[in-house]
Amino acid sequence: MPHLLCQRELGTMETDPGGLAFRPATEVAIDVSHLRKTYGPTVAVDDLSFSVRRGEIFGVIGPNGAGKTTAVECVGGLRSFDRGSISVLGLDPCRHRGALRQVVGVQLQEGSLPVRLKVDELVELFASFYPHPADTGQLLDLLDLAPKRHAYYGRLSGGQKQRVAIALALVGNPKVAILDELTTGLDPQARRDTWELVASIRDRGVTIVLVTHFMDEAERLCDRVMLVDHGQVVALDTPAVLAERHGGGTRLSFHPSQPFDDSLLTSLPEVSGLQHKDGRVVVTGTGDVLGAVVHALDGVGVEPRNADLTTASLEDAFLRLTARPKGSSQEEESR
Repeated sequence: MPHLLCQRELGTMETDPGGLAFRPATEVAIDVSHLRKTYGPTVAVDDLSFSVRRGEIFGVIGPNGAGKTTAVECVGGLRSFDRGSISVLGLDPCRHRGALRQVVGVQLQEGSLPVRLKVDELVELFASFYPHPADTGQLLDLLDLAPKRHAYYGRLSGGQKQRVAIALALVGNPKVAILDELTTGLDPQARRDTWELVASIRDRGVTIVLVTHFMDEAERLCDRVMLVDHGQVVALDTPAVLAERHGGGTRLSFHPSQPFDDSLLTSLPEVSGLQHKDGRVVVTGTGDVLGAVVHALDGVGVEPRNADLTTASLEDAFLRLTARPKGSSQEEESR
């Protein structure tokens, strides 16, 4: 799989007790700079730059066709790229693909496994690809797959198949795990069980890159989230900050016990807007809007009755940042 342009040299490397070569520990696990990838005339990733800190769960979200999967496949050494540089624990995915595979585990969005192989056979097979694999028995226990170790893969439920995919991504004892659309097609309970599993993997010291189109999943799991659209970074921050900054802020609605001057609230730094609707006052803003408004009203003897507080979500931010004109469409992401 030829690579058109690789700009980062490996430099001096050290070896861990397991024999894997990587740079000395730094805060940054993954560094991507000005990444570009095209498929013919189609630009999938366009000047994409970001970094992932060691030990965090880093979410990648975006509309279909945004370039999410292409970007993480480049990071994982599964796809060549046209321009830019990538460093994963000091390794260049295009120059040091073999070494990279020893420290990075990948669970793909789409995969095909032999339905007639048993769970333990699959895990043992993948373990044989690594010089220092994880203990397969302990891994099956961790993923609650021990009761299904002798079951054929083709007879597993959707949630169990996802757990097998995670097992195969982790069997090489990776320091970085890339999980792409991990819970697609799972029922609500299986999704929540998988969330707990991902959190436990991070607690074991694994840096996780999580590609998802479920905003509740990103809010629940991710330390930081990168929103990608048209192959570019649109926003990157914690889920809470993205929701507050781009989701429309906090909305407080109430019936005032008596009239008051609007400037009392509009002059507050936390308040960005005020409207009157059907006898109610509707205040929008950021930060501790509720505390600031209640304190200001109390100072003039006004009571906010029947108050209703609504906080913007990551989904609100996603919709605002990726809004498209009605009637427009975007091709499904094929890579």
